[in-house]
Amino acid sequence: MDLRSYVFIDSLQPQHAAFLGTVAKGFLPTAHQASLFIEIAPGIAINHLTDIAVKATGVKPGMQVVERVFGLLEIHHDEQAEVRRAGEAILKEMGKSEDDRLKPEILSSQVIRGLDDRQTQLINRTRHGHMIVAGETLYTLEVTPAANAAIAANEAEKAAHIKVLEIVSFGSVGRVYLAGKDRDIDVAWPAAEHALKTMSGRIAHTK
Repeated sequence: MDLRSYVFIDSLQPQHAAFLGTVAKGFLPTAHQASLFIEIAPGIAINHLTDIAVKATGVKPGMQVVERVFGLLEIHHDEQAEVRRAGEAILKEMGKSEDDRLKPEILSSQVIRGLDDRQTQLINRTRHGHMIVAGETLYTLEVTPAANAAIAANEAEKAAHIKVLEIVSFGSVGRVYLAGKDRDIDVAWPAAEHALKTMSGRIAHTK
């Protein structure tokens, strides 16, 4: 198995936790629980790692996603130590360490100010979180591996009073959509980028 992402979140922020409640199909997390996102290939093998985690600890699985190539598991618990124990059990089973994950690569990071209401309608049709209204500022982020979108959004919410519109944490790339006032987005986006740039990991081989 290839470890693509190993993303530990010490405290799910309220909007992030609520957002997961709109997209997750497992046990739903609540605000300020610790969380772990693990992304692997081949995707179907995530079933085996979920089995390891829930039998070894008391964590709850919020998401188990098998898509075309990769598999994603999100687990959470009130106690950080329990989530870390589950992660350690998974890594041991895989014969990996946390540093064997891929280092996040930011593919796109953009701030769009004073959004027109014709564009806000397009965004609001596909989001699972808050709505954006005309005149607000939009921040979009695209990152690979996809699971890293989770920590980027969480750290942005910690740093500023923003609205979480969408977080896509599985698939070929991860995506984050945030909205708010200029001054808040200008605090949020550096926090999101910092979280990704300071994560350790191996560099992906490029052709």
